[in-house]
Amino acid sequence: MHPRLLRTFLAVARSRNITRAAEAVHLAQSSVSDQVQALEAELGAALFTRSKSGLELTPAGLALKPIAENLLRLDGEARAAVQAASGTSGGEVAIGALETIASSRLAPWLPGFQARHPDITVRMKVADSGTLLRQLEDGEIDAAFCFDRRDGAKSAASERLATRTIGNEPLVLVSAPAQETAPRDLAALAGLRFVATEPGCVYRHMLDAAFAGAGVATPDLAAEVGSIGAIARLVAAGAGLGLVPKLAVGGALARGELAELPWPGEMPTALLVMIWRRRRVQTPALRQLLAAMRAVPVAQRPEAASGDESSGRRKLLFAQES
Repeated sequence: MHPRLLRTFLAVARSRNITRAAEAVHLAQSSVSDQVQALEAELGAALFTRSKSGLELTPAGLALKPIAENLLRLDGEARAAVQAASGTSGGEVAIGALETIASSRLAPWLPGFQARHPDITVRMKVADSGTLLRQLEDGEIDAAFCFDRRDGAKSAASERLATRTIGNEPLVLVSAPAQETAPRDLAALAGLRFVATEPGCVYRHMLDAAFAGAGVATPDLAAEVGSIGAIARLVAAGAGLGLVPKLAVGGALARGELAELPWPGEMPTALLVMIWRRRRVQTPALRQLLAAMRAVPVAQRPEAASGDESSGRRKLLFAQES
């Protein structure tokens, strides 16, 4: 069973749709269908059946799915072990990030990393946090940069993934430039309307957690949108307020398209983390990336901060390598 066929099989199993699977693995729909048929012919069993809701795994497909996941992880470890044993120092590393992190943090940092490691090719993918974690699990990317939900949830996936905190980003309450001063307490602020991302998104979790932490219900929403950029545009047009990482709207604030309002109480923050798969052997390129991250001081959590840190002097993501 070629790894390529297994990746395509898993993409179809997740999406239950040939078109969406083709987009995920960057193939034509006909190629996805051909690969699934080739795998079924090799195994001598049908892996999918059609239903009104989409493609469903057959008993044979259900049996194959966890084994395919393990085989792809072993394939990655085997390649890493060979590279390490052969003394390869470079190679390729695939990283994924939320759009705001990619543009505001990775883009300025990446040229310096590549200058120090010219033998390493870096591929970057931009996606939402759920997709990034799925890509990590499937081996499509080697590391992901996203915000920590801080909800304490543990899963089988989290046992297979390692996490390092590399930044502590302040959130900011934003409004249209003509917005009046925000209320002085969270209960009154919760009476105003907000623009937020959809449930399940890490940015929506930030909004919910900011009010829940003070025992206040989440405000009514003027709109649910799919990106930070859409939030900024709707807030600028006067649709409502927004609570987002400051790094995502710094340019709009500087241009006067948005106004920053004071947050009643201690301003919430978002921990920026790097996540990668735990492996017995890491590729040389990923080891270099992890080494670069170890040179970055770990940002303190807000409750552990004191002195200058708590008054706003925060550690920067991707400090100069030593």
